[in-house]
Amino acid sequence: MVRPDSTGSSSKVVGLVEAVERYGRKRSHGTDNMMEGVEPTTERETHTPPRKKARATHLPPITTLNAAAPPSPLPSPHGSPPPQPIWPSAPPSGASSPQPQAPLQPDLALTTLLTLPSLLSHFTSLPQPLQSHFLLTLLRHSPLPVLRTLHSILTPTLARDFLTLLPPELASHVLSFLPYSTVVRASRVSKAWRVIIDSDPVLWSDLLKSTKIWFGGVTERAFAHSIFARRRLNIPPTPKTLPLSHPYKMLFKSRQLTRTRWVDNENPKHRSFPAHGSSVVTCLLLSHGRIISASDDHSIHVYSPLTGELLQMLDGHEGGVWALAACKDTLVSGSTDRTVRIWNLATGRCTHIFGGHTSTVRCLAIVKPEWIEIEGDSGVITREKWPKRSVIVTGSRDHSLRVWTLPRPGDPEYRCYGADDSEADPADDADDNPYHKMHLEGHDHAVRALAARGRTLVSGSYDCTVRIWDIVTGECKWVLVGHTQKVYSVVLDIHRQIACSGSMDGTVRVWNLRTGQCQHTLTGHTSLVGLLGLSPSHLVSAAADSTLRIWDPESGELRHTLAAHTGAITCFQHDEFKVLSGSDGTLKMWNVRDGTVVRDLLTGIQGVWQVVFEGRWCVAASNRNPATVLDVWDFGTDEDEWIGEPPSGFYDDDTEEEDEGEEIEQADVDAMDQDLEVEVSEESTEPEEPQECARDSSQPLAAEVEDVPMERVEGIRASKWAPPSKPSGHQRNRPVLGEPSSRAISHPVDGIPSRLPPINETPTRPRIRQKQRR
Repeated sequence: MVRPDSTGSSSKVVGLVEAVERYGRKRSHGTDNMMEGVEPTTERETHTPPRKKARATHLPPITTLNAAAPPSPLPSPHGSPPPQPIWPSAPPSGASSPQPQAPLQPDLALTTLLTLPSLLSHFTSLPQPLQSHFLLTLLRHSPLPVLRTLHSILTPTLARDFLTLLPPELASHVLSFLPYSTVVRASRVSKAWRVIIDSDPVLWSDLLKSTKIWFGGVTERAFAHSIFARRRLNIPPTPKTLPLSHPYKMLFKSRQLTRTRWVDNENPKHRSFPAHGSSVVTCLLLSHGRIISASDDHSIHVYSPLTGELLQMLDGHEGGVWALAACKDTLVSGSTDRTVRIWNLATGRCTHIFGGHTSTVRCLAIVKPEWIEIEGDSGVITREKWPKRSVIVTGSRDHSLRVWTLPRPGDPEYRCYGADDSEADPADDADDNPYHKMHLEGHDHAVRALAARGRTLVSGSYDCTVRIWDIVTGECKWVLVGHTQKVYSVVLDIHRQIACSGSMDGTVRVWNLRTGQCQHTLTGHTSLVGLLGLSPSHLVSAAADSTLRIWDPESGELRHTLAAHTGAITCFQHDEFKVLSGSDGTLKMWNVRDGTVVRDLLTGIQGVWQVVFEGRWCVAASNRNPATVLDVWDFGTDEDEWIGEPPSGFYDDDTEEEDEGEEIEQADVDAMDQDLEVEVSEESTEPEEPQECARDSSQPLAAEVEDVPMERVEGIRASKWAPPSKPSGHQRNRPVLGEPSSRAISHPVDGIPSRLPPINETPTRPRIRQKQRR
């Protein structure tokens, strides 16, 4: 408390708050000379018009008490209504009316304000408990408007965004305890939270695993690589105002939509339209927003899934088209006319015609460059990119396979003999074709099915054998023997190093590509196993006995038998959530995890020729006597950001022409793998000891084969590794692309990429991958 300096000792004691208030009123209503004379407070009118700078003097004391506080929320004094007291005096507790106020000398008010620095200095010298007690005492005697002003200042000052202040590891750990619905809502709190949540690969990989939609890491890394490639090519453009989400978040959203919408959407958008007259649809593809269908009427049609409009008719084959493969704007087709044609889907033109086969081209595949693990002579596993350039592999009823270079856009066009002159034989053209690489001979009967990835090719033939080829050197690595009747279907998994084959003998066999041994013989079907599908967690077989069977590809255990069709299974496709199968009269959807029927998509029809799906889209080709009809379903909505995963697990968004920075990106992916693969239960992507064991176990086996080269033994027959310096007898001496040649294309062959350095930690998450020892 401050006492006024006056001669009369009976003057009333004036409090600090009251002194400041009176001084403020004096400044508001006084004349220009504010320090002249004593102004009576009882006779002054209360409605005197204020000066323009009436409240400027009492604002600084508020802000100087805490220099770190934000600006005061009080209104500007310019143009404001008559000022109200900022600190109105509050009567003591229990008082019924305010007491009369004594006049205040202006020099005393100024003196009181000048003593505030000393009071502040004295306050700061007090111990913290006493400071707290003093402030609480002031707050108890403060009116509500003062408390509101303090609240508006203290709230933003004391607020802390804990998530942005935590290290990334702790923020990720905190978020990992939340369900995905809460995580999604949290990402909408602020831009900072959205950046933290959307860019955290560990968080989204944990959510994928906790919701059981993480499938081992291979397909997840392929999806991430595809998204990075799209962003590198600016496809699609991303708004600059939004941060880029990590691909694992996009994958989580897409898989959640795939798991729920196909079941919960009872009324998906559905349209039907005629196609190919009344002919059989032999091939059906979904590729980059196009429906591509081929028929035995010699034609290939391209439709829009949105409208059903026929976009293109690709005519040129002189026989039924029985094999199709697409990559971006390139389409490859094989026909009974013994030729392979390459089409530009952007223009609808046939740019290349390859001849060489002497019978129907029954199967084909496009093999794109990808990073694979290669075991060296010393047992060291390295990651290399093979093939160096995209190739086409074709299988024919002439008992052989051929490997061709896939022409790039802008490469010289080529038309084989007989393409324009019917008297010439296209089969005599291979030696002069600069795109032809090698001729793989060895099968004794028609090649019915093939599968290829990296530098590994698997072919199944009517000679009851399965052969494993190296499409770079052309050597036959293994001849797999065990089926007793024709082989109709094969699938390949280069990451697990297994291949599966289905035969007319009713069995499915799982082969080890490292040793050439049959790991499992899956029995149960009673008729021809004509269709196989392999995903990370399931192997599905379809047979003419009207059933489908779901197996564990690792153990060979039968998980479910899908028996609801009444006729032979003509087509099917599956992923990690569902199986779509077609037979006489119906197209059914099954739950792949429990083997139950989810719904019937088509009923009351004569037959289903083909079915394909990807993401939100499903297309089926069926026969409704006598017309052939395409049915299209859209299980998404206009708001869904749904990115489908291709059934093969391989994306063609990346281009081999863009090799700059590819090794850097691969290093980034490897670094990301170090963060994610930390569980002992997960297989390491770079096993060491299992590979050495596999190599050791195969040594005596190779010796046994040499002793009995022509006798059939379980798993292998007469298979040897050809010396690298000597080409195999069936490999033609083709000019290498890039070398001087009269018709060769001048594109240099990329060299073997250097080995990537090991990365054991990342800047944000120093985690070491733990390898599983077997």
